Amino acid sequence: MELKRNIGILTGGGDCPGLNAAIRATTKAAIRIGWEVVGIRDGWEGLLFNRTELLDRVKTSGIIDRGGTILGASRTSPLRIQNGSQHVFDTFGQLGLDALVVLGGEGTLAVASRFFEMGLPVVGIPKTIDNDVRETDYSIGFQTAVQIATDALDRLRSTAESHHRVMILEVMGRRTGWIATYAGMANGAEAILIPEIPVNGERLDQLCKMLETRKGRGVNFSIIVVAEGVELEGETIFQPNLGKDKKDGPDRLGGVGQALAGLIERRTELPTRVSSLGYIQRGGTPVAYDRSLATAFGVEAIELIGAKKYGRMATLKGNRITSVPLEKVAGGIKVVDLSIYKDASVFFG
Repeated sequence: MELKRNIGILTGGGDCPGLNAAIRATTKAAIRIGWEVVGIRDGWEGLLFNRTELLDRVKTSGIIDRGGTILGASRTSPLRIQNGSQHVFDTFGQLGLDALVVLGGEGTLAVASRFFEMGLPVVGIPKTIDNDVRETDYSIGFQTAVQIATDALDRLRSTAESHHRVMILEVMGRRTGWIATYAGMANGAEAILIPEIPVNGERLDQLCKMLETRKGRGVNFSIIVVAEGVELEGETIFQPNLGKDKKDGPDRLGGVGQALAGLIERRTELPTRVSSLGYIQRGGTPVAYDRSLATAFGVEAIELIGAKKYGRMATLKGNRITSVPLEKVAGGIKVVDLSIYKDASVFFG
């Protein structure tokens, strides 16, 4: 007979498609064996300020295909707030929780890892459209973001061909270019620019020469995908006139596509236009893959708690759901596998 437990669950960091599917799976898997589940509102803020709600079968029914998170999210870290850690432990105790499931990206999971070191029984689930969480092949939200970006590129290609233009799509990717690489490869983009490979003068020259060569062959259009965090001639581009919002994280990246378009037009005189997907990549209905992955991760989280294997994160390795210590996830990111990028680059130009 299963020992009854009270489980807390929160979603930290930015939202992404598939979070509700994971909340649903975790909650229903727990209720099925007689446990109660408490939803923590707005990430770690819910444990700082005791904002919670009891989750049940009704509240988690019909949400598997919904984007965002019914629990809300924030980027607040208790570790950066005076007495924040103590507030978290106090609320955890007041709620009578036995374990906490944390859905988050690298930052949120790093905080979870630190709390585990301090004695909090925590289990992690990786989610981020950037796919930069270490020790897992894919994170919740990534496949949906790639599909959204690919759909946009397919539409831009028809416009580029009709008007004989270079079309640039700027996608999310602060420190890694996973979305740009996979979406660009799926679309057959003529160039993919990612943060892992800075665009210096020589690389920019090669890009412009390639575009001119295509025109010389009679191909009067090109598609370029660029991740927002790409360094362009040694500079990372930020959105103008938007100061640092301390609650929402660092200054917002944005504008590298427009800057790149200007350089291309000046060097080649080829008409160049830019689109930026921005937050569109993070919202909306999750694709089937993300729903299934989130479901499997939610079930794994409950199994880890049942076995008292705390301080671990559900993970995907090949086609197998398993788990790894949170300490292996914290303090770093997973950059693009350049062998995958090399496969995509075979078709550049």
